Amino acid sequence: QLQLVESGGGWVQPGGSLRLACAVPDAWKYLSVAWFRQAPGKEREGVSYIGYGGVSTGYGNSVRGRFTTYRDDAQTTVYLQMNNLTPEDTALYLCAATNRGSLSPSLYIHWGQGTQVTVSL
Repeated sequence: QLQLVESGGGWVQPGGSLRLACAVPDAWKYLSVAWFRQAPGKEREGVSYIGYGGVSTGYGNSVRGRFTTYRDDAQTTVYLQMNNLTPEDTALYLCAATNRGSLSPSLYIHWGQGTQVTVSL
């Protein structure tokens, strides 16, 4: 029950869109939830974060303007809408939760297993 579960990953062509979802346990719904991504040979990169009620958000420079994070009214599903995808967006996408939103992975205390996103022809 107390786990983060990502879904929505898959294959998409360059220029396409994909929406990821992170299921958040009710007990953690007041936490900030972030999306990170990990590609082979690269450091884990902060993609976005969102606070409770969506009152604060932040984005990594590489995705700002293309990706949007939002959460449902119950605060138990956090979405990452990804538009205009490029091959450089290919990675394992993980959601994480902590008591303060940031793009630093070291601050996060709960992590999901991840969902793979592949952008290619």
